[in-house]
Amino acid sequence: MSTPKNAAAKAQSSTIFRTLARIGFVVLGVVHIVIGAIAISVATGGGGEADQGGAMEALQQNPLGFALLWIIAVGLFALGVWQVAEAFLERDSDAKKKWGYRAKYIGTAAAYFAIGGTALVFALGGQSDSSESTKTLSATVLAAPGGVFLLVLVGLGVAAVGVAFIVRGITQAFKKNLDLPGDKREKGILTFGTVGYVAKGVAVAVTGILFVVAAVTHDPEAAGGLDAALHSLAQLPFGSVILWVVGAGLAIYGLFCFTRARYAKM
Repeated sequence: MSTPKNAAAKAQSSTIFRTLARIGFVVLGVVHIVIGAIAISVATGGGGEADQGGAMEALQQNPLGFALLWIIAVGLFALGVWQVAEAFLERDSDAKKKWGYRAKYIGTAAAYFAIGGTALVFALGGQSDSSESTKTLSATVLAAPGGVFLLVLVGLGVAAVGVAFIVRGITQAFKKNLDLPGDKREKGILTFGTVGYVAKGVAVAVTGILFVVAAVTHDPEAAGGLDAALHSLAQLPFGSVILWVVGAGLAIYGLFCFTRARYAKM
C-alpha cells in the first residue's frame, strides 16, 4: 500500500520531477532579479511595486511574458512539492531537529506555492496586488479577538525569518545544501549566496517590523508586504542608497538561485 513517505521517495527518484524542481530554482532567480530591478528603479526615482505581484506584472507586459509566467508557475509548484517530499523523508535522529526541519520545509513550500500561484494568476490574464492582499489580511487579523496580539506574533515570526536569512548568509550555512564544484567558482558562488541571503533577510525582517507597527498603531495600511518594506527603507537617512544596495542584493540572490539550480543537493 502506498504511503505519503513512499510517494515522496518515488517522486524524488523521478528524473523529470527533479529537473522541474531545478527549473524552479531558475525561475525563482528570475523573480528575484525582477524585484531587485524594480527596487533599484524606485531608489533612483522610478515607480513600480517591488514585490512578487509587481514582478509578475512586469513579466506579463513582456512579449514572451505569458509563456515565462507559465514556466514560473510550473517550476515553483514543482519546487514546492519537492520541499513537501523533503519534509516526509526527513530522517534526523533528534526528534526536535527533525520536526524543526519539517516545519522549515513546509514553510518554504508554502512560500513557493504562493509565488507560483501569483504567477498562475497573471499567466491566466488576471491581476494580483500583493500589497493590498497583505493589508486585507492585516485588517482581518486586527478585527479578530486578540487581533493585535496575533498580528504582533505574525510580525515577529516574519522578522525572525528575515533574521534567519541574514544569519544563514553571514555564516554561509547554505553551503550544506550545495554540491559545490571545489574550484575557483566556489568562492563566487559563496559570495553571491552571502550577499543575497543578507539582502533578502533585511527585506523580510523589515516586512515583519511593519506588521508589528500595523498592530501597535491599529493601522493595517502600515503592513504592505515586501513592497512597503522596501519603500520604507527609502524613507531612512541615505534611504535611496540603502534601497539601491538591497535591490542589488535581491538581484544577486536571484543569480545565486541560478547556481542552486545546478549545485543544489537533490
